[in-house]
Amino acid sequence: MSNNTLRLTGTFLDEISFDIPHQNWGRAEWDRDFAAMKAMGIRRVIMIRCAAGNFMTYDSKVIPKFSGKPMHRPPVDLVDLFLELSEKHGMEFYFGTYHCHGGSCKSWNDPVIFRNEAKANVEIISEAQERYGHRKAFKGWYLTHEICASNSGTIDLFIEQGRHAKQISGNKPTLISPYFAGIKAHGGPGFDPTYRPLTLEEHTADWTKIFSQLSGSLDFAAFQDGHVNYDELSAYLQATRVLAERYGIECWSNMESFDRDMPIRFLPIKFEKFLWKMESAEAAGIKDAISFEFSHFMSPNSMYPSAGGLYDRYCEYCGIPARAADFRH
Repeated sequence: MSNNTLRLTGTFLDEISFDIPHQNWGRAEWDRDFAAMKAMGIRRVIMIRCAAGNFMTYDSKVIPKFSGKPMHRPPVDLVDLFLELSEKHGMEFYFGTYHCHGGSCKSWNDPVIFRNEAKANVEIISEAQERYGHRKAFKGWYLTHEICASNSGTIDLFIEQGRHAKQISGNKPTLISPYFAGIKAHGGPGFDPTYRPLTLEEHTADWTKIFSQLSGSLDFAAFQDGHVNYDELSAYLQATRVLAERYGIECWSNMESFDRDMPIRFLPIKFEKFLWKMESAEAAGIKDAISFEFSHFMSPNSMYPSAGGLYDRYCEYCGIPARAADFRH
């Protein structure tokens, strides 16, 4: 065990999900989960999105205007719940915005789509600020669109959201979590024969353009670490960190706690793989790390029993006394 090991300080909250199962937790289960997070050193929670499909995290008046579909009224205000638990456990809460158009940013060829996404989220950010901006735990904004390169419209999308969020909230920080356009992105060449990963040089060129224009409207960029091979990760993280810092943006690592190498989507990752990611980020000079995501893939109360094993192996390695058995119901 190394006392200098990079540790997780944050996690996404993926209650409004589109590709992992729901655990149907209520307040008691979430309270135990926040306690388990706190015990292993997590001090920041990031709600990954405020809506998906027909479902919302809170009874928004704005989201239905842009969704194009019927939206179910949530029985519990999850934003209020997460803020309450963040305040109870001494954590920071980041509000995640809305991805309302179908598909991924990479598949959007029409700049009008990006303009509509920005328009929707400017209104949603205003609504969230009015409802929750006064809360003690509300510390920042997560701009939920996931990008890998400088596609038409992406820069304007983030600038408009980021500037507006900071302007109306007293300059609360903004965060994005892009991904490397590596060998594992978009299923890789085996899934899509037309897909060609970007080289490290191409990645650097694209992100030079992006970071140079987002400077001033973006504070943190936490790159997803699962789309390149393990032996490439440190080089990608280091190049990205150096580039981000040039434009006043802090580069984190989003250390995925699920395994992209398995035929089943998605299961908790083997600890040795997770450790390789930790070591790679540390070697690249990354100072802060978050994960996607604790509750399914590291929690003692996850629907996947092996998540508790990952919790224990992580705590053992980092010299943290907490164990999964301490938080099981």
